[in-house]
Amino acid sequence: MTNPLVSVVIPCYNHQDFVQDSIQSVIDQTYQNIELIIIDDGSKDDSVAKIEQMIEACEQRFTRFEFRSRPNKGLSATLNEAIERCQGKYFAALASDDMVLPHKTATQVEFLEAHPEISAVFAGAKLIDDSDEMFEVTLREPGIYSFKQIIMNKYDFPAATQMLRLDIVKEVGGYDPSIALEDWYMWLKISEISQIYYMDEVLGCYRRHEGNFSANLEKMMQGRIDVLNCFQDSKYYPKAMERVLWSNARRRIENSSGREKIERYKALFKQKPLKASNLLLTQTIKKIKNK
Repeated sequence: MTNPLVSVVIPCYNHQDFVQDSIQSVIDQTYQNIELIIIDDGSKDDSVAKIEQMIEACEQRFTRFEFRSRPNKGLSATLNEAIERCQGKYFAALASDDMVLPHKTATQVEFLEAHPEISAVFAGAKLIDDSDEMFEVTLREPGIYSFKQIIMNKYDFPAATQMLRLDIVKEVGGYDPSIALEDWYMWLKISEISQIYYMDEVLGCYRRHEGNFSANLEKMMQGRIDVLNCFQDSKYYPKAMERVLWSNARRRIENSSGREKIERYKALFKQKPLKASNLLLTQTIKKIKNK
């Protein structure tokens, strides 16, 4: 196997409790030829101090290392800033509250070197809480995922397990700063012109806690709509938007209670009576089983 440089980027914002674990997981990679770029996006907590405590270890470990801190610009702008500084053949962004398993980089470099037709690869992940306790493992069948599957939201790509060819990231124009759900946008842009592969191996740890974006329901739901609106020319757009709107309505019902829940059900019954009935039946059965 050749030994190409891999660019790992950690954008950090207010993750003082997790960022050192994230950095350490990159230090612990069995693959040696890595450059690590950390950008603190204007954290208001002690994230910068936590990162500074690890600078010496990073300088000793990595082929190339950069750390910078500046006022907040947002995640997509931070990723684009890092991409401009990356020198590797491969690119992997890692959230500052997630971690990668030691063999992740070596496994994915070997795969991508052997499959030049693949531009991005993902894998399974452990889902952990803010105490590093694992509560679930996500793992799917291996294979190529098409643009249609991804726009229809029939995929599961844990962001912590990504590895992309840097040239393809630059070819699609990087990340759109106006898009909050930057990862789905990137996967769609790549799958329009190349292939994305999912490996049936657990390679990362995705952390769920109150502060991360996926816990912010309203932003997540609006983010899906914003991403789809970038692909209105696709023949899959109408059906994909219908699926997202339904999913948003279902999530709002599941996260509401009392009178608000009743009113949401009424509104949904007027638009989608069969789907609303099935949802009500499913939730009723779930309540009975949980008693």
